[in-house]
Amino acid sequence: MTAVRAPLRRGSTRAGVPPSALVALADPVRWSIVALLGREELCVCHLVEELDITQPLVSHHLKVLREAGVVAREKYRYWTYYRLVPGTLTAVADQLHRAAEQEPAVDRRPCC
Repeated sequence: MTAVRAPLRRGSTRAGVPPSALVALADPVRWSIVALLGREELCVCHLVEELDITQPLVSHHLKVLREAGVVAREKYRYWTYYRLVPGTLTAVADQLHRAAEQEPAVDRRPCC
């Protein structure tokens, strides 16, 4: 007999990685932003130029990444610079690596 686990609440995970971080990283534009921020801190105008998309769209994607805990911002004079939050991508990568290394289950759980 298999033990029944309590259902997950919205915003929680058994895996240890916030689901919002995984959802945020799943978008191709946000993934491009993360790749650019992996090289250096950038402001919105740099990202608009690099990605060739509008400023409001870049700002929207940065907000999603910020709320997911992937990026942080810092004001410098008149500009706001964005950078990756240390450890967040490592935690996501570690969790994905552990999931990939798991042996597939041999037994099937019976359906309801």
